[in-house]
Amino acid sequence: MGITDKVSQLAGQMQDGVKNTSASLFSIALKIITGLMLGLTFGLIGQEIMRFGNLSLIFVMIVVTGAVYRLISKWTVGAVLLFDLFCVLVALLLKLYIQVAP
Repeated sequence: MGITDKVSQLAGQMQDGVKNTSASLFSIALKIITGLMLGLTFGLIGQEIMRFGNLSLIFVMIVVTGAVYRLISKWTVGAVLLFDLFCVLVALLLKLYIQVAP
């Protein structure tokens, strides 16, 4: 086994490591963004209903983001994307209901 084979093997291992790391970072970022969007939604709903301030809005966002991240931490990227699609469809349905209601 020559030095070129060892360098080639090291480069292949490094490429696999970068691929796995980038996939896991994408998964973590997607889950955090999902949690932040749900946290922002619930925080704004609470701020509008209960009239609490910005500090409470940020607190609710952080708590909901942590809860959602903990809930979906074991899910795959596909399952998270399906959950996001479901959330968007529910939001559109609620928007339509609010617009149609007198």
